[in-house]
Amino acid sequence: MSENQTNILQQLGWDADFERHFQSVAFTGCMPGRVASDNRQLYQLFTGKGVLRARLPGKLQRQAGEDGHYPVVGDWAAFIPAPGEEGGMIQSVLPRKTWFSRQAAGGKTIEQVVAANIDTVFIVGALDEGRSTNARRFERYLTLVWSSGANPVIVLNKSDLCSDIEDYIRRIEPAVAGVPVHAVSAMQRAGLDTLQFYIPPGKTAALLGPSGVGKSALINALIGEERQATGAVRDRDRTGKHTTSARELLLVPGGGVVIDTPGMREIQMWAGEADLAGAFEDIVALARECQFKDCKHTGEPGCAVKAAIETGALDAGRLESFEKLQREVRFHTARQRGNERQLERERWKKVSQWQKRYRRDEQ
Repeated sequence: MSENQTNILQQLGWDADFERHFQSVAFTGCMPGRVASDNRQLYQLFTGKGVLRARLPGKLQRQAGEDGHYPVVGDWAAFIPAPGEEGGMIQSVLPRKTWFSRQAAGGKTIEQVVAANIDTVFIVGALDEGRSTNARRFERYLTLVWSSGANPVIVLNKSDLCSDIEDYIRRIEPAVAGVPVHAVSAMQRAGLDTLQFYIPPGKTAALLGPSGVGKSALINALIGEERQATGAVRDRDRTGKHTTSARELLLVPGGGVVIDTPGMREIQMWAGEADLAGAFEDIVALARECQFKDCKHTGEPGCAVKAAIETGALDAGRLESFEKLQREVRFHTARQRGNERQLERERWKKVSQWQKRYRRDEQ
């Protein structure tokens, strides 16, 4: 690759680790590219030679279909450009550093990766008296972000509509456990320099939050153009319609890249109990001080968690949120294990059927 092509890739997040993985799977004619968007398995790749289209070969499609692991926005891939065409064929997807997952639609206990290789996730709420700044909602989003491997940042948009920003921040601070909090206004372009600090060249950010908080407006402000559609919110509950229907990788002028994800009202947890520790460090630390290791925090003697609630050092609602998310994570973990056992039974059933056909044919 030329020096210019290398510089372009580095702006997109290419580094020594991806280079090493690429060299282990690439062969003559292969190029690296980053998945910028996908539409029915037709992918757009950012490459050192511009934006190219690519597809999956039949074998890779079958493999991806079996395990549900298709390339997603943010993935790095090795692909072979088609001679004389602005397209090519993806040959391999490089190992992901981080990925953001949720439960697949339709109630199936299957992991659905929606974006990959993200460094920072902006969890966006709105300072317009809506429900998006609810502390319990932030705790839920934080659990998901910690599970992805990325770093969370709380962004309170629409600061131009709030008369007491400090009061809002004080209200959510106990729930965000030391995570950076920034108030901005996409409409007035206020506070954007702070967000750009998290997206220098080579870094990737994603936005997560409910509809109506102004994620698309923030995207437009960060990239300097009206790329994403924006919509109004309802006066009665300050929520809005989903204006983003697909994930897309967008270049930040003078910086790295940002991924816009569709708004999700009801988030199905795809996280482990270890991920809860990142969002509830204070409760986990207090629990270590309890007299009994299996303390349920329901009135046992020597319970440090209940003692903290009684003194006002810990909000009782935060403990309730922690226990609710803990039950949800355990429920989905149990369902996932049950699903894995079912898949294993189906796999062995197919093996048994194949063996019977083989013995019958041999007779």
